Amino acid sequence: MTACAHDAEKARELDADTRRAWSAYSERLRGLTGEEYERAEQESWITLQGELRRLERRRRTLDETGF
Repeated sequence: MTACAHDAEKARELDADTRRAWSAYSERLRGLTGEEYERAEQESWITLQGELRRLERRRRTLDETGF
């Protein structure tokens, strides 16, 4: 596989992981209301932000190294 194709595949994987992170966030909140929603949303948001930061670090590494 060429480096360019490899980079494109890694970028697609990162995009898919980002979509999965947002989906997981939404799923954790589905059907919740009131205080239950408020508690779950705070925890889920923190989890989502951590995952998005991790993915962004991977994306920067990919951009910097070409892998």
